[in-house]
Amino acid sequence: MKPKTISQITAALVALILMLIIVPFQIAASSSVALPGCPETCGEIQIPYPFGIGPSCSLPGFELSCNMSSSGSPGPFLFDSIPVLDIDLTWRAVRVNKSIISSCYNQEITSGMTSNITDGSWNLSGTPFWISNWRNTFIVIGCDVIASITFGINETNTHLGGCITMGCYSAYITNYNGFCSGTGCCQTYAPQEINYYQVSLQHWSFNSSKQYNSSQYCGYAMLVDQDSMFMFSSNYIATVDLYKQQMPVVLDWGIGNEPCKTAQANRSSYACISDHSFCYDSTNSRGYGCTCSPGYDGNPYLEGGCQGYSCPAFSRPKQNRRGVCQLYVPYVIGLVIGLGLCTGVSAFLLCFAIRKRIKLFEKRKNEKLKEKFFNQNRGFLLQQRIASDDDATQRMRIFRLDELEKATNKFDKALILGQGGHGEVYKGILMDQRIVAIKRSKIVDQAEIEQFINEVVILSQINHRNVVKLYGCCLETEVPLLVYEFISNGTLSNHLHAETGSLTWDHRLKIALETARAIAYLHSSASISVLHRDIKSTNILLDDYFTAKVSDFGASRSVQIDQTGITTVIQGTFGYLDPEYFYTHRLTPKSDVYSFGVILAEMLTREKPNSSTMFEVGGLVTYFTSNMRENHLEEILDPQIAANEEHRTELEVFANVAQMCLRRNGIERPTMKEVEIHLEVLCRFNQQHEHSRASQTLEERQLLLHDSVAGNDTTRQYSFEQELLSSFKLPR
Repeated sequence: MKPKTISQITAALVALILMLIIVPFQIAASSSVALPGCPETCGEIQIPYPFGIGPSCSLPGFELSCNMSSSGSPGPFLFDSIPVLDIDLTWRAVRVNKSIISSCYNQEITSGMTSNITDGSWNLSGTPFWISNWRNTFIVIGCDVIASITFGINETNTHLGGCITMGCYSAYITNYNGFCSGTGCCQTYAPQEINYYQVSLQHWSFNSSKQYNSSQYCGYAMLVDQDSMFMFSSNYIATVDLYKQQMPVVLDWGIGNEPCKTAQANRSSYACISDHSFCYDSTNSRGYGCTCSPGYDGNPYLEGGCQGYSCPAFSRPKQNRRGVCQLYVPYVIGLVIGLGLCTGVSAFLLCFAIRKRIKLFEKRKNEKLKEKFFNQNRGFLLQQRIASDDDATQRMRIFRLDELEKATNKFDKALILGQGGHGEVYKGILMDQRIVAIKRSKIVDQAEIEQFINEVVILSQINHRNVVKLYGCCLETEVPLLVYEFISNGTLSNHLHAETGSLTWDHRLKIALETARAIAYLHSSASISVLHRDIKSTNILLDDYFTAKVSDFGASRSVQIDQTGITTVIQGTFGYLDPEYFYTHRLTPKSDVYSFGVILAEMLTREKPNSSTMFEVGGLVTYFTSNMRENHLEEILDPQIAANEEHRTELEVFANVAQMCLRRNGIERPTMKEVEIHLEVLCRFNQQHEHSRASQTLEERQLLLHDSVAGNDTTRQYSFEQELLSSFKLPR
């Protein structure tokens, strides 16, 4: 081993001194946490004010009781019934135990389904407590279970959400132990700013007992603290005992209903009464919280609760962090000057060398990290697939990360076009002045990487004016980035469901035709047939001329032209999902036809397929088809298009095309090519007779449309033609 040089020893000493100075010091101040004469603990749990046990020991709404728990030891209870696990003044959080919601099925019970064993609602309105959205997760367990959750700030101001689990089979369900991936278990984030929720459980199918080889099984729903590290087990499905357990849930709390600035004006009710304390506004709830000033630690809600402490040399109290010291910049400058005078030129050269070394090390580290992500994201496989197709090579490329950072000003939040639970889409400008949309996901798992590669490969093979163009991708980040053409006018869903919707009948007819062209092209005209699997109004983008662009091919599947169907894990969006595909797991082109039919019904009614209103009547499809069978089309039409009597005939034909696409039996549905042809005829009829409608009677317009459809293309299937033409009455 070589002896160390003086410069090496000097560098080690400097690094040691800087490390001792820079590392923050945590200093705890000891003081009382409860009001004088009030209990400070219950069992082993500390009770800090504004919480308290006993008369006048707490602020209103923060009263606790100290009772015997189920384990036989004393513990604090909120509202006399909810066990409290711990209280955190710094983060204004209280962790409690909450019962699991359950609904069980037993073949030996005559009725088959038992009622909910536990209460499925929780109402905290009128209290200072809110359900923490960033600390809790909503989890559903069971086979073929849908859990719908109605949530809001009270019982009248609510929204609807939920989670669906898929069927389980004994052959592979145990492979999902420890994971909540949709099979037997699903999860979603808790909504923000809620203190009320109501959960209902429903079994989609009662065949799960046969699938799981058990005479009884249950569905469960629960809010769970993410830090509790809940792990799914397949044993939970075949037991009715899980409802007896309780799971930890985190509640946020705030003082009063006023913001901090307003509360300070009323000193008689202001809660931050300790010297050296200040307030701050709550983020997930109403009201405000208190904290000690820098250099002080303790309970800011008590007189004299914030105690001072001293920091080591070259440091001072850290802003907004009680009991933490941090390096103070003016002291560092003095230290550097002193070291410079002592070490002279040698120290300067040494620091310069260390800085260069660190930069070189960081550069190499970043390059290795980019290379790691490139390999992890199957970069070489994707390069080979693109290189094997000359057309794809000309249409797309693999971007470097620094190119996209420059295009988006390092992913500036001001450039976000849209965001959801899975990530954001940014607007960017490339070096060649092309305006693009860059998709960046948040969640990383193997399934999403496979979806990413699938979307890139499929879009690289497609060139159609009504399919969004993929310019390329970036593989140098942990989550791959996709670069699309920028579509400027939002989604079809935005325009349909905005309060001031501006889509005319001509717009809707044009968008429907162009979407049908794109899907028909994917099914029968592309170099390899593509099943989209997630056709919905939010995946149809519109430009300034209302030209439709089909997007989001992450769930798509490529199939051979002569394949009649493939068996896959179910993917899609609830409300647009083909019921035949849902129950058989067999994917065919008719599954996309069904989803397109839902969009046609959505365009006619301006109702969301999965809205709370439609949920009450069995969904948009049931609502639409039942009214069509009863000849009540005019009653469900969007008033914006129903008001124009001149389009009545076209609306009837359009609605009947939608009805045929929504047939339960996929064999009875038309192909997308047939749908495209009839929408094409409908558009031509609309354009040709736009100026002559005023002088035509309803019967004359029906006869003209009859002649246009009947004479358009003799190669089409007669049965579908005849059915469409007979969908409205002609004069005898």
